[in-house]
Amino acid sequence: MKAMVITPKSQTEFKFINDLLKKLGIVSATMTEEELEDIGLSKMLKSVDKTKKVSRESIMNKLKS
Repeated sequence: MKAMVITPKSQTEFKFINDLLKKLGIVSATMTEEELEDIGLSKMLKSVDKTKKVSRESIMNKLKS
């Protein structure tokens, strides 16, 4: 099953959507901005090319600079 993320423009719109979902019997949950960022980072990490290898030395040089 798929899920949706909806970001209302105002508190009034949030309440309207939340009430509508309740009336329709649709389970919903709220998320903090930090949780939304975590989802975005997760999606980005899944799309990264994992075939290339990077040496430990190269990583350490980047961290030092």
